[in-house]
Amino acid sequence: MTNSDARLQLFSQLADIARVLGHAHRLTLLEHIAQGERPVERLAELAGLTVANTSQHLQHLRRAGFVDTRRDGKRVLYRLGAGPVEDVLASLRNYAEYTRAEVRELIADPANAGGRHASISREELLDRLASGDVTLLDVRSAEEFALGHLPGALNIPAGELEQRLAELPPGQEVVAYCRGPYCVLSTTAAALLEDKGFHVRRLAAGFPDWKAAGLQVETPA
Repeated sequence: MTNSDARLQLFSQLADIARVLGHAHRLTLLEHIAQGERPVERLAELAGLTVANTSQHLQHLRRAGFVDTRRDGKRVLYRLGAGPVEDVLASLRNYAEYTRAEVRELIADPANAGGRHASISREELLDRLASGDVTLLDVRSAEEFALGHLPGALNIPAGELEQRLAELPPGQEVVAYCRGPYCVLSTTAAALLEDKGFHVRRLAAGFPDWKAAGLQVETPA
């Protein structure tokens, strides 16, 4: 095989991988799977798809190595495949943010994932957690929290936050996080907490990015 043939074969493999990811439903499913293992029925419900359609997309993702499965009794649970899957998704997001004006507007919109609320990096948050002077607030659903979360995080879903403000330790800065850079839950929570007089920042990356960086997470036994 010549060098030219080898390059063509490599690029053909890359093109096959790109085609697998070239569907919005599959990217949506990967976002949900990145939160933790789930059966096909739950993934279908979250993505607003039929079970049959969801199963077809999952099979494409599985053949390409983006997802893996394990059996839990009668259920088959889907999880991210081995390798830097989240890094691939993050690269797609970064490129989209760079090239597409409407995505940049989403990131910059205070009502959405970016905006007026200050953010905190993973590195700074690790330092703050070590000092014990910050409250880490997970505003995802209880279901997602149970699948895995940042160590020591307090789970108050965004929709319940106003009724449960008393659970937050007084006098501490709050760092809110959710599913990732396009998730608006932490922004909504930050706006509410600011209005209530809390000092709050958003984690610049969500739970999947934290996990993909190899940082410690708490998961069910």
